[in-house]
Amino acid sequence: MAKWETLAQQVLKGYELTDDEALSILESPDEELLELLQSAYQIRYHYYGKKVKLNMIINTKSGLCPENCGYCSQSSISTAPIEKYRMMDKDAIVKGAEQAYQMNVGTYCIVASGRGPSNKDVDHVVSAVKEIKEKYNLKICACLGLLKPKQAKSLKDAGVDRYNHNINTSENHHESITTSHTFNDRVNTVELIKEQGISPCSGVIIGMKETKSDVVSMARSLKALDADSIPVNFLHAIDGTPLEGTNELNPRYCLKVLCIMRFINPTKEIRISGGREVNLRSLQPLGLYPANSIFVGDYLTTAGQESTADHQMLIDLGFEIDFVSANSIMN
Repeated sequence: MAKWETLAQQVLKGYELTDDEALSILESPDEELLELLQSAYQIRYHYYGKKVKLNMIINTKSGLCPENCGYCSQSSISTAPIEKYRMMDKDAIVKGAEQAYQMNVGTYCIVASGRGPSNKDVDHVVSAVKEIKEKYNLKICACLGLLKPKQAKSLKDAGVDRYNHNINTSENHHESITTSHTFNDRVNTVELIKEQGISPCSGVIIGMKETKSDVVSMARSLKALDADSIPVNFLHAIDGTPLEGTNELNPRYCLKVLCIMRFINPTKEIRISGGREVNLRSLQPLGLYPANSIFVGDYLTTAGQESTADHQMLIDLGFEIDFVSANSIMN
């Protein structure tokens, strides 16, 4: 039995990778990539079969953010020419849910820029969520920034199933990306939503000048957080941001990153997220051997590929859309 397959079988029996084993995945020669993908797929298939979860984002509030995150076109230090607007009206948020429902999307993600929401913003989202639940019974993921306990409870009571707050990078690399909040601020928000009984979603952005050891640290941090859903973003460097011009990634390395996330977080939803089209390029379909979830449609301030292309990709792979009720979101 080849080494990657042996390691996958060990993981399925409860084995946790050492740091050296984890690094060896990221440093593995390209000649072993197909074997590595097949081994990651054994783990993915054990827990998820051929099912793929679809997610869709609506950017309900764009720009106007006081934070200084180096990757983000919506931050206070960005000069990117993006559309800026305050919280969109409830009807527009509900209309987006209708589109998600028609596209067989399982999870509808309501996102708003900013350090954290005002109570008025939370009330606005709560009102929209209640209507969406009544009309479409979609799973709802909210991503509104740093939360206060009462705000988290209001979202839970309204029917929000999942809350996204990415760690984005490793604790060691965090200050190289932003200084307007700490790594622990992000961790504490994830812990807060878990206390409220909301399913935690937290992920990363790869390609921000981090080391391979940082990537291993990210995967371990997400395991420690017990995040149910792990979005893996690949940097799509935007002109006007501090990371403008950064281009460290190639499709093969991106696939290895997805594999390490699967090996270290075997039971979790691993989602290929922002930047997959520009970084995985023609190898996008191979990403669904370690991952079991993707975003369809556009992202926050960058465009995705046509949803029809995503659906065709799943058909060509022989995979199935996992469209389940909101009641089953907890893994």
